[in-house]
Amino acid sequence: MPGLFVTFEGGDGSGKSTQSAVLVQWLEGLGQTVMVSREPGGTELGEELREIVLHRRGEISPRAEALIYAADRAHNVATRVRPALARGEIVVQDRYLDSSVAYQGSARALGADDVRRVSLWAAENLLPDLTILLDLDEAAGRERLNSTGRRYDRLESEQDSFHANVRAAYLELAAAEPERFLVLDARESVAELAVSIRARVQSLLNRARLQPLSS
Repeated sequence: MPGLFVTFEGGDGSGKSTQSAVLVQWLEGLGQTVMVSREPGGTELGEELREIVLHRRGEISPRAEALIYAADRAHNVATRVRPALARGEIVVQDRYLDSSVAYQGSARALGADDVRRVSLWAAENLLPDLTILLDLDEAAGRERLNSTGRRYDRLESEQDSFHANVRAAYLELAAAEPERFLVLDARESVAELAVSIRARVQSLLNRARLQPLSS
């Protein structure tokens, strides 16, 4: 497809939202058309599913949880991501199928391969051009979340062992697909991370001939 699809991944508190916003601001400043999304919640339906899967009181079985994420992904890709890419836009998204593989496939022990297959089916086999993994250990992530003073959602409330499994799964995914992943130490400053991300995105822009007006 003519556009560019960039996703941010990482454990809770790793700074995905911050770096996503910084990247979008930079791209728009260069004259690029950017569509911003997130999972779950990139669409009106997705916001309803987000409320269920992250904030609903009571138990949600692991398989049901995985399928809710897949449903959100299917709708988001079909109604927003693919159309934007077809228009030649840049899509910057906070979380995608790698989150499902790490959280539900590995940490929930549903099987990484099975969850990946369901996710790819839901997304009609759409993979990002670049996945930026902000790597942070679970203790540091917990400290950052605590500093915000906000209430934890269902996944943030899981034990440290759960989040350690999520981190390990992410690193395995990155090692298996080094051309797609950019792994960065989330302990670096916002500015340092932004420089590394911009350099990688610029190389993709050049390759895709979506070159900005200036640098």
